[in-house]
Amino acid sequence: MLNISHISKTFNPGTVNAKLALNDLSLRVEDGEFVTIIGANGAGKSTLFNAICGSFITDSGSIVLDDLDMTLLPEYRRAKQIGRLFQDPMRGSAPGMSIEENLALAAGKGGWLSRVSRSDREQFRERLSLLGMGLEDRMQQPVGLLSGGQRQALTLMMATFNPPKLLLLDEHTAALDPASAEKVLAITREIVEENRLTCLMVTHNMQSALDLGSRTVMMDRGRVIFDVSGEKRRGLTIADLMEQFRIAAGKALDNDRMLLGVD
Repeated sequence: MLNISHISKTFNPGTVNAKLALNDLSLRVEDGEFVTIIGANGAGKSTLFNAICGSFITDSGSIVLDDLDMTLLPEYRRAKQIGRLFQDPMRGSAPGMSIEENLALAAGKGGWLSRVSRSDREQFRERLSLLGMGLEDRMQQPVGLLSGGQRQALTLMMATFNPPKLLLLDEHTAALDPASAEKVLAITREIVEENRLTCLMVTHNMQSALDLGSRTVMMDRGRVIFDVSGEKRRGLTIADLMEQFRIAAGKALDNDRMLLGVD
């Protein structure tokens, strides 16, 4: 379980550039929940992920994952519990290393110039075949030569090879073409469900936010303004989300990416 309690963060405090990025935000996520997070640019979505991962220490509040209080832990200590994917398919893997070497690294078997056993190689092939991208026949190919969709699917597999306590997906399909994005989202659903992962996924695509996962959270100005799950969520439309934003935020949603339904 992830329990975020009353966290706040102001960047450049006491200056003309001061910005309140997280505003007394609380969020409780149960084990196995798949939560989609939406909000306009600057709502604090990626900042929330950075707070969870320890990219900075919050000004107040607490962040607890299961029985581990991570509030003051450095980023490298939290990384053992958290898997994360970014917008950029170039992040999360080593482009100069082969697919096999990247998977060996993710599996804790070493990496570059490491010895990979036959059983390890067979396991890698089996897992890659589940992606349906033919990567199991290209394990010696450098990752840098893969397409964006192939690389993001591989990175997702690497982030979950040893299932983390928490998986954070930060607009991980935003840089992909529509067909690749659809494929990666399908793989995402399969991996999260199969491993019963606790997952938070930031997206600008409101339809994806309703189609994926079990719960949808909307953010604005560093706080949660709408949180829906269960039967109420199943009946929602994009128009309903826009109206909820207007009611909760006191303004109309004017973000082009969200209105157009793209990620």
